[in-house]
Parts: sequence; structure tokens; C-alpha cells
Amino acid sequence: MFPIARQTALRQARTCLRSRVSGPVPMSRSAAMARLLSTLAVLEQREGKLNVSSLAAVTAAQKLGGSITGFVAGSNVKSVAEEAAKVEGLEKVIFVENGDYDKGLPENYAPLVVENIKKGGYTHVLTGHSAFGKNLMPRVAALLDVQQISDITAIESEDTFVRPIYAGNAILTVQTADSPKLITVRGTAFAAGATEGGSAAVEEGVDPKAPCPTEWVSEDLAKSDRPDLATAQKVVSGGRGLKSKEEFDRLMPPLADALGAAIGASRAAVDSGFADNSLQVGQTGKNVAPQLYLCAGISGAIQHLAGMKDSKVIACIDKNAEAPIFQVADVGLVGDLFEAVPELTEKLKSA
Repeated sequence: MFPIARQTALRQARTCLRSRVSGPVPMSRSAAMARLLSTLAVLEQREGKLNVSSLAAVTAAQKLGGSITGFVAGSNVKSVAEEAAKVEGLEKVIFVENGDYDKGLPENYAPLVVENIKKGGYTHVLTGHSAFGKNLMPRVAALLDVQQISDITAIESEDTFVRPIYAGNAILTVQTADSPKLITVRGTAFAAGATEGGSAAVEEGVDPKAPCPTEWVSEDLAKSDRPDLATAQKVVSGGRGLKSKEEFDRLMPPLADALGAAIGASRAAVDSGFADNSLQVGQTGKNVAPQLYLCAGISGAIQHLAGMKDSKVIACIDKNAEAPIFQVADVGLVGDLFEAVPELTEKLKSA
């Protein structure tokens, strides 16, 4: 898959790192290994706009060391590549101009990524642990016959990574000998870096024009002027304690507007039809890590905590003083949310 010289050099460097020496690995050897690494960061774009949250892959790649190349594909995507070229840390951005890749369908996007991996001889391939990344990377891994490492939160070395398991109740350290290493990155663990200051080269990539047996029919997106849930600095979430969609819509949007926050919901609220599933926070929803996470009527099931426990400040309102949410909250109010939320909203507006 890779040039013989590079494979040999990598094996020699890895042997040096694992040889029987006492104490830490000398800095010169670590630096030598870093120079041999090369990472392809698969970035997301939608309708000609770069998805900034996908830049977490670039931040993670910087912790690995070595050269970092960005990759985007779609129609009229050269402007996106030029925008990505300004991202700090990228040395090169590869783009493929083809409208067939606009929706990121994995049936044809995966062969596209594989061809460009083979051409570049990358040691690591990173992308965000988003719907796009979770859809794409398993197919890329299957085509390359390597194991994917999902949802990492830390990097210990070029072959050792940390990821949560059991809804975040245990932390697993994974070491792999596969090459290339295919990894999805938790966005809340690797903040997107500066989008200005870089000066990467832009060049066209390989397009295998693989057939796609899947047809994109339509999509129904919930549009909002509020901040994006996945990247918002403030989030207010409602749960099953709101009792109905009417109460959710009556209480949560005014509170979010008063704070300038995004709106989230627990899975119970989504399953009950109170909120759209794009607002779901938790193990089977979105991971968020805002400066403030304020929730009302959410008891704190372990699956929900897995998606928001990295928030800087957690505040909650619930009538049950024994609710698990109070065990992780920095600030808690035991009370009737139907009285507390309107009162809080009014005080925020007046302030």
C-alpha cells in the first residue's frame, strides 16, 4: 500500500521506540518518528461551506505530529478547499470536484477516500465522530482491511489512543499495529483550531468515480437562527418532565432566547415527540461540551449524561431531589419547573 522505503523506515522507528531502554524515549527518537507520520484529515462541507466542527480532526492530528493534509469533495468545492487552506496546522488541502459527493453517501465516498489514501501513503486518517464520519469510516476500514478506532478523546502516541466505553463509565486505551490507522475523533475532546493564519497548498485529488447504488431522495431539516447545538457555548435542554410538546415549546425557546443558547432534549423527550431528533443529546444523540448546560425535567439517565458530562458548568431544575442529575450538577434547583423556568426566563430578560 505504501512505498517500501517508508514502510521500512516506520518499522525501524517503531522498533527503536519499543526497544528495551530504561526511562523515557529520547526526544530525538520521538522527533524522528513524528517526521515519518502523515495524516489525512477528512473534512466535512455542506452546500459550499466548511463544517468548522470537523476541524477537530486537524487538532487531533497536530497532537500526532508530522504532516497534515485536509480533504474535501463535492460540487464547487475548490472555494471550500481554499477556505480550509487558511486553517492553522494544515500543510496541504486536497479537493475533488464532483457533485456526486455532495451528500457524503458512503457507497461512493469511501472508494474516493481510499484512492486518495493510497496515493498519499498516509499513516493516519482522521475525521470527526459525526453522522458523516460514523457513516463513512467503517466502509473505508473494510476496503483497506484494517480496524477502525472510534470516538477517541486523547492520543498517547502514534499507535495508542484513548476512548470511552460503556456510555463513558470506563476509559479504554487502545494500541494498534494497523496501517493506516483509521480514527474518528470526539469533537468535544479536541476543540477546533484557528480558521485563520494558515497557508496550505491546494491541489486536486484522485477521483475513481465509483458507482453509487444509493440515491439521495430528499431531506427535511429543522432550521433555526439559534446557535448550532454541537458547537454552542450555552445549551438549554428539556426532558420528559415537561410532559408535552406544547409545554416544551412554551418554556424552552424563551429560556434559550434569553440566554442566547441552543436547545437540546433528552431521548425520552424526543421519543415522546416533544422535540425533533436533531436536538437529542446523549449516547445515541449529540455530544456537547458548552460553557453552560442548563436542563429542566431531565432526571439524568446514564445515556444522557454520556452526551453532556463534559460541560463546564451544569445546572439543573427537577422536582425530585434524588434524581441522578443532581450528582453531576454544579448548580441544582429542586422545584416545579413549570414555575421555575418562567421565573428564571423573566429574570434573565430583565437582567
